[in-house]
Amino acid sequence: MTEPLQLPRGFHSYVTNIGIKDATDDFTVVVSDGPCVAAGVFTQSSFAGPSVLISRRHVAAGTARAMVVISKNANVATGAQGLADAEEVVSGVAAALGCATTDVLLASTGVIGRPYPMDVVRAGLAAIPSPLPGTDAAAVARGIMTTDTVAKTAHASVGAARIVGVAKGVGMIEPNMATMIAMIFTDAAIVQAELDAVFRRVIDRTLNCVSIDTDTSTSDTAIILANGAGGPVVADEFEAALFSVAESLTKQIARDGEGATTLLEVTVDQAASGEQAKRVAGAIVNSPLVKTAVHGADPNWGRVAMAVGKATTTDEVDQDAVVIRFGTQEVYPARLDDGDLEALSAYMRRDEVLIHVSLATGGTESATMWGCDLTDGYVRINADYTT
Repeated sequence: MTEPLQLPRGFHSYVTNIGIKDATDDFTVVVSDGPCVAAGVFTQSSFAGPSVLISRRHVAAGTARAMVVISKNANVATGAQGLADAEEVVSGVAAALGCATTDVLLASTGVIGRPYPMDVVRAGLAAIPSPLPGTDAAAVARGIMTTDTVAKTAHASVGAARIVGVAKGVGMIEPNMATMIAMIFTDAAIVQAELDAVFRRVIDRTLNCVSIDTDTSTSDTAIILANGAGGPVVADEFEAALFSVAESLTKQIARDGEGATTLLEVTVDQAASGEQAKRVAGAIVNSPLVKTAVHGADPNWGRVAMAVGKATTTDEVDQDAVVIRFGTQEVYPARLDDGDLEALSAYMRRDEVLIHVSLATGGTESATMWGCDLTDGYVRINADYTT
C-alpha cells in the first residue's frame, strides 16, 4: 500500500467542510510550526479579489507562517463587505493558530460575485483545532478543488530537504502570472531574496505557461513557504527540484482541463527571443481550431500554420523556412501521403499530443506551453456552472 504524501517537516494541516456550497471539503489551513520565508505571485487582473489583495500585502514582507484556502466561493466583486469578510477570515485563522494576522495568507476560489456565507465561515473558524492535526498533502489538494476531477500534488527531494506542492485549476486559466491556486511547502533553508528570485523564474517557465481557455482568473495565487527545518540546500539543486514540482503541477492542470481528453504540449524553438517563442506557443495552444483538431484526432497542420502566422509579422519569420511537427513527424514543409495522415491521426488519438514548431529565425530561444483539447464537455461544464 502506498504511503500518503506527507507535508515537509514542521508543516501541519486542517481540511474540512464548513458548508460553503456542498458536502465536499471547502476549508483548508496549512501552518508551519515556526517562521517561514515566503514568496508569492498573483493575478494581474484589475478585478483581483480580496484574497489576492490581502495576500499580496502580507507576503510583501517576505515572511509568513500559514495559508488558508476557501473553495467553492471566490468572494470577488463583493465590494467593501467582501474585503471586510476576507480580513475577518484571516484574523480568525491567526487567532486560532496563535500567530500574527500578517503571517496568514488567503486564497479563495469558486463562483465570482457571491459573498462568503459568513455564518458558516464563523462557525468554521471557531472549530479550528489546536494544534492542527494533519500532514497529508493529498488531503490539502482535495480540499482546494472546485471543478477539478483529481487532486494535484507533486514532490521532490533536495539534499535532506523536501519540496511538496499542491494545486487546483481546470478552467478560467490563461498565463498572466500563475493561472490558478498553487501552494508549495518546503523545509529547505534558503534566504528570502533567493527564494523569491528562484520562485519567479520557475513560475515563469511552468505555471505561467499553461492555458486552458485564455481566461485569466481574478483569484490566481501561487505561494511558497520555506521553514528551514530540513537544513541548507545547494541553490542550483533547489531550483531544479522546484522546477520539477512546478512542471508536474502544470501538466496535471493542463491534463485536467475542463472537459479535456488530451494533454497538448507545444514547443517553439529557433526563435529570435524568448518572448517570441512564448507568444507563438501561446497562439497555438490557445487556438480553438487547433484544440478542436486535437480533440478530433485531425492532423490539420494548417491550423498550426495559421496560429504561427497570426502571432508573428512577415519580417519576423520566413514561412518557407518554418518547420511544423506533430510528435516527431514533420508535417510542413514535408509532403504527406495518405499513410502518413493515417499514422498521424492514430498518434493524435493518444492522451498526450506534442506540437513542435521551429521558427528558423537564426535565434536559439525556445518556450514550451501546455494546454488541452476543446470538447463539448468544456461547454457543458461552464454553461451550467452556477446552476
